[in-house]
Parts: sequence; C-alpha cells; structure tokens
Amino acid sequence: MHQKDWENQNLTSINKEPYRAWSVPFDSKEDALTGENELSPFFKLLNGVWKFAYFHAPGAVPENFFRESFDCGEWDDLMVPSNWQMNGYGHPHYTNQIYPFPVNPPFVPSENPTGCYIREFTIPDAWKNRRLLLKFDGVDSFYYVWINGQLAGMSKGSRNASEFDITDIARIGVNRIAVQVLQWSDGSYLEDQDMWWLSGIFRNVSISAAPKLDIYDIFAIAKLDSSGQNGHLDVEAEIINSGTRPGNELTLEAELFDQSGKAVVKKTLTSVAARIGKGQCTKLHLSAIVKKVAAWTAETPTLYRLLLTLKSKNKVIEYKSLNVGFRTVEIKNGNLLVNGIPVMFRGVNRHEFDTELGRAITYDAMEADLRLLKQHNFNAIRTCHYPDAPAFYDLCDELGFYVLSEADLETHGFGYDEGKNPTMWPDWEKPCVDRMKAMIESYKNHASVVIWSLGNESGYGVNHRKMAEYTRSRDLSRPIHYERDTTAETADMVSRMYIPAIGNDINKQWLPDCAELVRQNCREKPFILCEYAHAMGNGPGGLEDYWQTFFKHREMQGGFIWEFCDHGIRTRDDHEREYFAYGGDFGDEPNDGNFVADGLVFSDKTPSPGMIEAKKVYAPVRCEAKNLKKGILTVANHYDFLTLEHLNVTWSVNENGRPIQSGSIVPLNISARSVGDVTVPYVLPSNPKSGAEYFLDLTFSLGRDTPWARAGHEVAWAQFALPVRAPARMNIVKRHLPPVDMNEDHRSFFFRSNETLITISKVTGLITSWTRDGLPLLERGPRLNIFRAPTDNDSGRANGHTKDWINAYYHAMQHSIELVEYDEDQKAIRVITRVAPPVRQIGIRCEYLYTFQANGGFTLEIKGAPHGAMPFFPRLGVQMFIPQCMDHAMWFGLGPGESYLDSREAQRVGFFKAGIESLYTPYAYPQEDGNRSEVRRAAFYNSHMAGFAVRGLDTNFNFSMHRFTPEAAWKARHPHEIEYSDNICLNLDWKQSGIGSCSCGEPLPPSYRILAEPFAFGFCFCPFRPGAMNNTSFFTMM
Repeated sequence: MHQKDWENQNLTSINKEPYRAWSVPFDSKEDALTGENELSPFFKLLNGVWKFAYFHAPGAVPENFFRESFDCGEWDDLMVPSNWQMNGYGHPHYTNQIYPFPVNPPFVPSENPTGCYIREFTIPDAWKNRRLLLKFDGVDSFYYVWINGQLAGMSKGSRNASEFDITDIARIGVNRIAVQVLQWSDGSYLEDQDMWWLSGIFRNVSISAAPKLDIYDIFAIAKLDSSGQNGHLDVEAEIINSGTRPGNELTLEAELFDQSGKAVVKKTLTSVAARIGKGQCTKLHLSAIVKKVAAWTAETPTLYRLLLTLKSKNKVIEYKSLNVGFRTVEIKNGNLLVNGIPVMFRGVNRHEFDTELGRAITYDAMEADLRLLKQHNFNAIRTCHYPDAPAFYDLCDELGFYVLSEADLETHGFGYDEGKNPTMWPDWEKPCVDRMKAMIESYKNHASVVIWSLGNESGYGVNHRKMAEYTRSRDLSRPIHYERDTTAETADMVSRMYIPAIGNDINKQWLPDCAELVRQNCREKPFILCEYAHAMGNGPGGLEDYWQTFFKHREMQGGFIWEFCDHGIRTRDDHEREYFAYGGDFGDEPNDGNFVADGLVFSDKTPSPGMIEAKKVYAPVRCEAKNLKKGILTVANHYDFLTLEHLNVTWSVNENGRPIQSGSIVPLNISARSVGDVTVPYVLPSNPKSGAEYFLDLTFSLGRDTPWARAGHEVAWAQFALPVRAPARMNIVKRHLPPVDMNEDHRSFFFRSNETLITISKVTGLITSWTRDGLPLLERGPRLNIFRAPTDNDSGRANGHTKDWINAYYHAMQHSIELVEYDEDQKAIRVITRVAPPVRQIGIRCEYLYTFQANGGFTLEIKGAPHGAMPFFPRLGVQMFIPQCMDHAMWFGLGPGESYLDSREAQRVGFFKAGIESLYTPYAYPQEDGNRSEVRRAAFYNSHMAGFAVRGLDTNFNFSMHRFTPEAAWKARHPHEIEYSDNICLNLDWKQSGIGSCSCGEPLPPSYRILAEPFAFGFCFCPFRPGAMNNTSFFTMM
C-alpha cells in the first residue's frame, strides 16, 4: 500500500529550502538600513484575498484544481492569512492534551478536512535572472503548493517557516499559485499544544527575488567581553551561487550602525572569496571589536544595525541588514547570567491568539500584546509551545523581552510512560530534530532569545537528546530548557510546573515547595518555573508567596505565569447576545471546556484582576517602612541593570482616602539590585480626626516616554499605614430621636423609629422589610451564607475543593428555626437556628442577635458552632437582598478592584465609589467575583443617594453585590446565561477563603482557608436620606 505523504513522519518536506535566518535583498543601502521589507523592489507579500474551497477529505478535491486551466470563479473568497474555522468552514475544536482524532501514529482520519487556495500574482520584469523564493511563515498542518500547475513542494511543521525555489516554474508576468492544506497529518501528533485546533494558511506568504550570488544565511553573534564594556561581533555569512556560472572575486563587507545611524565600526570589515562554483556555497566570516558598546538587556534594549554588502569585482550585488544586540548569556555557579547578572524572569507564557482571527494574529495586535505586558512589568515570554511569527521576535528585540523560544513540539496526549511517546521512538527522530533545527536557524540572530526549549510536555526520550545535540552543534551562545527532563540530564537548568510556593501536607499527600525542590535538584543549575500561578478565571492567588520564595533563594530566577490570554472566540447566540466561546460551544467533542480560558487578560485583551495583581508583584521597585515617624523608607531596586533615576517619585498623605499633604522626591540614584534609604518629607498630623486612618502613598512613574508607555505611566507604588493615634470615634446619640417602638402580631415583630420600619418574621427569623420614609432598603435577610460560586481554581483538575463543597451540599443549606424571641432587657431579637445541608450529618448551630437603634438602624451579631466533619468554608458571612435601584456602592477599604485573601497586593486602602456593573468581573465561565476586602465601612444607595451604610463590629469585612445569586452564577456556563434575580444580592462576609491556583496546580494552602470552627462576627447598619451622605458624613454616620 502506498504511504501517504501526510502519514509519513520521516518525510518532513519535498523541495524545501534549507532553514535559515531569512532576510530580504535590497538594491539600496539606505532602504536596507530601514529594515522595512516592503521598501525592497525584490519582495512581495501574497497576503490578501484568495479563492478558497473546503472539502471533507483530500479525496474530494478536484484532481486538476492546481492546474492553470481550472476554473475557480465559483469558489469563495477568503482572506490570507486566516484560519478557515474562524471563517465558517468546519468548526474550532479545543482540547488540552487529548487528541481529537483516533491515536494511531502516523495515521490520521481519512475524513480529513482539506482547504484549497488559489490566487494569481505578478512577477515584474526586474526579477528576471534572479532566484525566486516562495515563503510560507505558517500553515497548519500539512500542505502542497503548485506554481502554474507544477509542484513546488510540500511541508509540515505548522509553526515553522518553509521556503521553496520556484525560479524554474514561475515566469515574468502573471502566475497562478495553488495550495492544498490538510487539517490532520502525522505532524499533528507533535502539535498537541493546549489550544484550539485551527487550520489553514495563518501567517504571511511572500516571494523574494534574490540575485544568483546571494547572502543566503547570516549568523551574527554579538557578545560582550569580560569587562562588559566592549562588544565582540562575529558574523558568519553563507554565500550561495544558484547561477550557471562561477562567481569570482566576491567580497563581503560589513558595517555597524547605532540607533542614530552613526557608524560605530570605523573600518569596513571585509571578507573575500576567490571563487564560488555554480550550485555551490561558501561561508565567509567577519569579526570586530566594538568599543564602549551599549549592551542589550530587556531593560535597555539597545540595538545596532548590521549592514552586509556583497560585491563581485567591486560591483554591488545586494545589501542585507539585520538588528543585533550585544549581550552574553551563560550559566555560572548555578545561575543563568545575562551580561554577568543573574536576571529574574518576570515571565508569562503566551500563545498566539486573537478572539476573532484565531492564530492569524496581526502585527498591530502582536505589538499591542507586548506593550501591554511591558506596561504590567513583564520582562520575559515563553513562546508556548512553538515558535511565534517572525515579527514577534523583532518586537521583543526592540521593546525588551527575554524570550524562551520553544520548539513546535508537544505530545501530551501520549503520556510520559517509558516507550509510549513519539519522542522516545527512534523512527520519530527526524521530525523532532527538524522542528528544533527550523526554530534555531530562523531565530538565531535575535538578541531577545536567551533560551532554547526542546518543546513541552512530551515525555523525555532519545529524540530530545538528539535535539539538544543539534542545538549545541549549532549554537553554544544560549542554554537549553526542557521541563520534562526533570533531573536536567540534557537541559542546562532545572524547570518545573505548578510547584507550590508554600509546602503542603494536605490529604496526606506531600507536595514539596519550590525551596525543597531546589535543595533536591539544583546541582549548580538555575531553577526556573516554566509554568506557575495558573491564571484561569478568578486568580491566580498566592503570586506574592512565590516571589517571596524566589527572593530568598539564589538559584531561583523567577518563572512564567500560565498564561497571557483567554482563548475565547467572540460569538453571538440566537438572541444576538455576545459571549466568548470555549471548548464544547461549537459541538466539538471531545473537548476540555473552558480550560482554554486561562489567561491574565480576557479574550478581548482587557486586563483581568489577575493581570493587575501580577503588575504589582512584578514591580521592579519595592518599599519597606524603616521609621515612619521620621518618614524614612527603605527602597529596593529590583531592576537587574537600571538605576531608579528614570522614575519620578511622588507621594501623598491621605486621611480616610483624602490627600492632605503631597509632594515629590528627586529621582533616586539607587543602583540595580540594591537598596537605599529615602526620606519622605511629610509631617505626621498633630491633631488627627476622631476615628480617622492615615496612609502614606508613593508612586514611581516613568519620567520620559518609552517605546511601550508614555511619561507618567505608573510602574510601581507602595502604601503604608502611618503611626498616627487618632482618638476613637464616639457614637453620638441624637437626643431628639424618639426611642424605638416595638410591637408584634402572630407573624412578625415590628420596630419603628425615625421614620423607619423594620419587620422580622417569627417564622424565618429574617428581616422581611426595612423601609425609610417608605423607601425599601432591604427585601430579605441578612442570613448566614458559606457558599460561593466555585471559581475555576476552586474546582481544579486534580486538587480542587468544589467537589468537597458540593458533596457537603454547601449550595443547598437549609435553615431550621429553633427560636425567635424578643429580649426585653436588651431590646433585641434573638434567633437560634440550625444551618445544615440535606443528606449529611453536619451543620452549624447559629445564633443571631438583632439590636435596634433610634436612628432607624440596627446591629447584627452572629455566633456559630460547626459540628461534624465539614470541609473548609468558601466564605463566611451573611447574604441579603436589596432593591434593584440600590445599585451603587461607596466604601473605605481595599480597592478599587476586587481582592481576596491571597490576591490583594494590587489594591490599596482608599475611599472608592462604583456602580454595580463595575463591581462585576465577567470571567468567561461564571464564578465568584467582585469581592472587596479589608472594608472598614460601606454604603449602598440609589440614584438619589438614599440607602444605608454598614460597618463591621470590631473587624474589617468583605462585600460583593450582583444582580444574581452565587447559585445562579454556578449554574451558568457563560455570563450571558446567568439568570438575574428580582433583587440585588449583597454579600457581607466576615471572611473569604483565598483563590489559589488549583485549576492546574497545587491545593489552596491551609493558611488561606476558613476552617469549620466556632465563629463570631457582626455588622452595624444605618439608613440615610437623600443628601445626607457625602464624603464627610460617610465616616461619621456610625
């Protein structure tokens, strides 16, 4: 039986050119120095509208579709680059690690969706007698290409570029190109990369016209000498002769220019080749010492422009140019050093994704992603789990990122058992090594690339060792990473995923933390977390814990958060309601659901609360109080190379969130990786207000524009509670208020005072009505509540807690009233109830004590005693329902964004106001959201500023408010499917358990759990009329 090309792993291509660092030939020195390919007369993009037809299998494709005579006029129009599933052909399919087709390598289904593309293009007269090279930057997953009816070639390896020499089959004038793309191939077994399976020509297509004598490949290594002051440039250029005559008296010249266009090498470098025979190639070498070079780092991404000129008999044949950055990467004494410094990787994993275009991401979108990351203090990116588009590497060079560039290889669906994975099979060596070779040769000249990775989650086998052998034979200037090489036998560093920052002993399963793993595994090799802090849904929690651990251990050099972006596809339902679709929403079976929505930014690239938290934790400046009475702070500069002189420092002293003093400090000359003391010239308030809190706020912002942010952009901030002894606030009883009047009937108790009526049911023990001047303030409640809509991290994949909560029926707690009585002595209502779930012999014996105030308000004290083996509580507080019109909040506490016990570094104490819509976070999968923590007092009111205020009794509290219940959020799959309530659901929580990172990681540490233990807490409620509430009365009302 004839073996199909797409089911033969050892046939990686047909007629494909050797991999290289691709470059465009120019006929002008000035144009070449710009680096803008479109200025070259020898370059043409074939992006745009192509004719397209979709077939269910390769056998359904018309036999002669690639011939020039074929009529494709009735075919559809399709934009290239694109993924055809994003344009209505077939459907997107998401899996994390399972394969969506029968696993029988190298074979794939005969029902193999196939897309055929046709377009015409013109070769100008000026390209006559030149070598024509057709380049595809990315095609998923297998394709043939024809020019004018003749086969140009075939390729696999979806995220690697392929080039074909079409000189002999193209012609001057109009040409036809036809491409046949198959969705599945043997290569698909190596591309199981936790993302949507999307197909087609999804990156640029181009043609370049090279001279017959051409600088085909360039390898420029730009390092620093031992002093770090001077650069050493070593250039290897491969010259190829594709003509019919020998090339004689060839000269290669090199010039180096700085960013101002000034030549920095005084003498033109020259290398000479006496003769290159036809069809042959030779390598020429150039080297130079560059004095007082400006080094490249992620903080100082200084680039130089290298211009190469090829001449024959002193006549210019072509110009080529590229950016180079002078930097040295090495491993010494257990650290990965960049320019001699053990840098910290404030990293993120980044898939290529656009909510409307799939993986056909545009240059502008790519640039916006990287700017956003820089603005949030990221300095490193792992290209998960394949090489990105070529422009990505250019942008990382320019904007400043350390790139861990990963080969297009993942075989997760096979598992890791010995002998069970293609990476362990010798007959799969060729495609594995081919993918590594493609990446290295393509991106070897980029200063941003500081680590090569052998792939992801593909077991560890002989083929990885072969990949590493090739890497070291070609490039010794960068170390090698591979996480599944757990003992770092082949890799140059120890790498792990989802290891706890804090060691746990939960359910008798020991999970060693980062520090323990360093002690066990680091044999003078760096330790890096290639994935950690899984950012799925509400999270990640515990990010600061990781960084406190990193700072304590020399070998630890940071890590890469999983991941940058949710991969929701923008979709509309039958009612035209927009939402972001995930696995299963397109009928794709099997699937891994919303596991594809696991990013720090939402699918539309809006930063999530997790992204805001990461910015604070990743901030390169940290402050500690040394002597707040004297205004002395210790400032730590966590930049690896920069001083703090480029940052403006401003400060303010705030009284209950209102600034009362402010100023600025001269830029700080604190060296990189150093600390220094700073005196802030504030004066402690000498006559503090009763009950007021005073905070010092510092802001570090850019003093000048950068390529990624404007001057004034906030880089870091710090806040300190000042040591001011404010007198305690006295509750003033207004003597003109009448006493509280109580009466009752057989169903209810009624309490009247100050035009306020509170009704408590004798049946339920709940307040069933609270009105002021006839305006409803409360519809029902407050009632003890321990349930929250489980977060993705609560649910987890192996270590989640949701199953324990659901098994304990926390979502279905029943309240059995034992006593509702009026206490004449205390002028209070006492309610005793048992709060317990069905089925289980567990519960909470609970006592409520309502005390009513002459101002129309009341206090609520709650005591509880859990019994039975209850799992820890998601939350502990009360739930109440208020009218829909009471949809605004103000509070004094952490804000302005949501915060939780283990995810609140990015929020500061202040006075904030917000409407209910902005108190909601639209996670792709509905879950607990919007919590505000460390709240001293809050108020909830309508558009006329009438409502009620709340403060905690003897403690701070949490609140969240939504137009739906936690149970309604839990039952919905998408935000637009949540069933709204008739009233606003207001949760006032004494405590909330932490968020954690358990969606793909460690269990929530015990320190962030609310244990089922006896408890006591309470709240004070006070109504207010329109006009009575303002920024001053808010702090004096209760």
